[in-house]
Amino acid sequence: MTWQEKARVQTAQEMDRSLRRMAHEIVERNKGLDGVVLVGIQRRGVPLAERIAKLLEKFEGVLPPQGKLDITLYRDDLSLRYPQPLLRGTDVPFDLSGRKVVLVDDVLYTGRTVRAALDALMDLGRPASVQLAVLVDRGHRELPIHADYVGKNLPTSQAEVVEVRVAEIDGADEIWIWEKVEDQA
Repeated sequence: MTWQEKARVQTAQEMDRSLRRMAHEIVERNKGLDGVVLVGIQRRGVPLAERIAKLLEKFEGVLPPQGKLDITLYRDDLSLRYPQPLLRGTDVPFDLSGRKVVLVDDVLYTGRTVRAALDALMDLGRPASVQLAVLVDRGHRELPIHADYVGKNLPTSQAEVVEVRVAEIDGADEIWIWEKVEDQA
């Protein structure tokens, strides 16, 4: 079995539009940016959080504090996924206590990454609230977790994979669905 691209579901322009809408929703829900901080989940959540922060600064004139969260060692499937885990580092250079944390990630699927992120956040402080912003919600939750801000709801089968590409890491901004195909023998 191999994987092949099935469909591109968002272009760079569409991703930008989704992030802009999410930034506006963050301001509306929080009645401004007082106490709001953004924390991106390593890896692609980090540049998405940075982009949302810049949009918030553009809209509100205030750049909210930003951090990076590595959840690798908090995963419940660590031994299954990573024989040698690659740590990317956590950098949250502010106190989380009493803050409204907007946790940012690229894809929400089973909810296990978010559960790990919540555990990691609680080791850093006690936020007033935690909100979740994801570029793609593809469904298939295994845990009772939902996103507060969603760029695109994308119904998929469990046999498909959603790939978010960001220019900062992948050289392009786009979202793809991949599917398994039988090898031609």
